[in-house]
Amino acid sequence: MTAGLWPKIQVNGRLESAEMEWLHTNGAGAYAMSTVAMHHTRRYHGILVAALSPPVDRHVIVSHVEAEVHVDNRAYRLAVQQSPHAAPTPGYRFLEFFEQSPIPRWTYRIGKNRLVIVLALVRGRNAAVLGYSWKGTEPASLTLRPLLPLRPMHLLTREHGAMVQRIRLRSNQVEIRPVAALPPVVFRHEGVFIGSPDWYRRFEYAEDKLRRVPCEEDLWTPGSFEIPLTRERTAYLTIGVDRVPEGDPRDLVAEAAQTFMDADPGFERPLAVRELSVAAEQFCADSCDAASIIAGYPWLTATSRDELLALPGLYLVRGKVTAAKRVLATLVDAMKDGLLPRRIRGRVGAEPAPSADATLLLFEATREIARVVGLDDPFLWETLYPALAKIFARVREPRREVLWLDDDGLVVSGDDDVAYPWLDAGTGATLGATRRGLTVEHQAFFSKGLETLSGLAAYAGDRELSEAAGAARVAAKAAFRRRFWCDETRYPYDCLRRSEGEEIADRAIRPNALVALDVDAELFEHWQAAAILERVRERLLTSRGVRSLDPEEPGYRGEYEGSFEERRLAHHQGLAWTRLLGAYARASLRVTPDDFDLEEDLRVRIERARTGGPVLGQVCQFSDGEAPHHPGGCPAEATSVAELLRTLVWDLGL
Repeated sequence: MTAGLWPKIQVNGRLESAEMEWLHTNGAGAYAMSTVAMHHTRRYHGILVAALSPPVDRHVIVSHVEAEVHVDNRAYRLAVQQSPHAAPTPGYRFLEFFEQSPIPRWTYRIGKNRLVIVLALVRGRNAAVLGYSWKGTEPASLTLRPLLPLRPMHLLTREHGAMVQRIRLRSNQVEIRPVAALPPVVFRHEGVFIGSPDWYRRFEYAEDKLRRVPCEEDLWTPGSFEIPLTRERTAYLTIGVDRVPEGDPRDLVAEAAQTFMDADPGFERPLAVRELSVAAEQFCADSCDAASIIAGYPWLTATSRDELLALPGLYLVRGKVTAAKRVLATLVDAMKDGLLPRRIRGRVGAEPAPSADATLLLFEATREIARVVGLDDPFLWETLYPALAKIFARVREPRREVLWLDDDGLVVSGDDDVAYPWLDAGTGATLGATRRGLTVEHQAFFSKGLETLSGLAAYAGDRELSEAAGAARVAAKAAFRRRFWCDETRYPYDCLRRSEGEEIADRAIRPNALVALDVDAELFEHWQAAAILERVRERLLTSRGVRSLDPEEPGYRGEYEGSFEERRLAHHQGLAWTRLLGAYARASLRVTPDDFDLEEDLRVRIERARTGGPVLGQVCQFSDGEAPHHPGGCPAEATSVAELLRTLVWDLGL
């Protein structure tokens, strides 16, 4: 792979050189993703994965657009498909190199000629543009066959008899609606459409097979497009959900490319900052009405907790303050009864459950944006301040559900989705239940949030609210210091919960205390902060992230392997989370400021952590807790990118 901001991979017909994945997004939740060879290895791969309720409700509309080039009475099939018990079809042998500069581009060698294919998603629209440029002297033609699963992204399609071949033909346009429950799919082309509906069977997805989940799919096609190729001229195929976008396809491609070019902060910045800034843009879904952040590609969605965690690094660090306000406005608009929902609601499905994590994290996001925009910004007072006041009022109510106060003034979390806001929810019933109650990181979010609210109320002249929040913070800090420190481990308890009238203290060394130290250092004496960092360095810190559990604890799992359920449970039993390097860096720099050796160590760790994942230019969710720390989890994850970028720019000043 060629070094530099825009990756270029020399393939020269070798499949092993083309196994890296690429990602391209449209700023409204839709994406395209596959391997360099266009050899789909996940059910989530596709040319157009549309967000039908932008930025959520994602469906794989177009999986492949198979291309076959006809030159001098010979056909060159460029597709790479995998079927069970068979080698992949050999289209990769014609692939010379792949570039993402800044949008995906493939160069195929066809005899003495070359075909360049470019893919661009239309900004803010569920639409894709494919451009085909013929770099040859011999006359040629192109056959394009779209393969459509037309399904929610987590599911798979099998052959069935319900596909409807009803076609509307207009000048250079073909409209189909094979599934009545989905919008029509419209193609704009520069050739001839030949209707030939059929099923292509048993596509196998290798990564899904490794994850021990269903991995075979059948794909349907309405027919093919026959397009003449002319030297040095680009022929375009535009695909849209519901309708194709207006405008010259060249302009649509240029707009998509310019978005990512503009994300580059410039040559004067370190390469790591430039790469992470471009990577950050992929998760920003603010080109739609419900501006949001996608938690990760390909399978994570817009979850409130991850949006709030990622917002400083993705938006504020890059100076995108107006867009950050739109994301926060979307979240506040979704607040119900003083609580934020776990996720953005799509067009179908039940009302999202409330999230204790996200509700408390809104205080953190408010504090960060206030630091950037200043205390006189209208958005702070019209949107965020009233929301924080509602949360505080809700927490102080006597009802005991989701979030409430105990007799000492500590915040109790009764949410099934609680715990590990810096990690991942959905940990399974057993582990999830053990962390309901008084969790160490929630005390920090609440205590620091009270300080934020008290300060804002004082600035606004609301003396009653300021004093109430200030008194609640004093009580919470005193109770925390009295109840959470464990002298035996020289580390805070991870969680306190009541069972049959007794308080049970979890003494396991996990990174949640590190998060608490990062958020509200005033909860700890200086020697306690130093002891926490010492334990983290001894037990949890790795070269690529921070482990979710001390290796000496029972149940430690340092490798991401086994069945799907085993991998899921391993998330919080020892895997090294990339994003936690941000909390480690900030806490360390606060305890030991102006330490050049520390700063250099942090820089090296972040440089290492941002590389080695399966997706070009992106950062994966976590790595194995044990060397050599193989990457795992979501292959492109928002908070990992956000925290590394935030640390480099804000904390290390690069």
